[in-house]
Amino acid sequence: MTVWVNGERAQTNGATNIAELAAHYGLHPNAVLIEHNATALHQREWTQRLLAEGDRIEFVRVVAGG
Repeated sequence: MTVWVNGERAQTNGATNIAELAAHYGLHPNAVLIEHNATALHQREWTQRLLAEGDRIEFVRVVAGG
């Protein structure tokens, strides 16, 4: 299935939900904010959010600094 990840077309490679897609990209759950079709998700929602053709996913890395 094809989705958009950070503005670029990407294949899900068998991932069926947001959690699986994040794992595919090697993203640590505590270091990333994920938007699914312009809705920011809580980490507990990742397994419940199913992917569909053409979805728009944004991965935003959380960086601490000072």
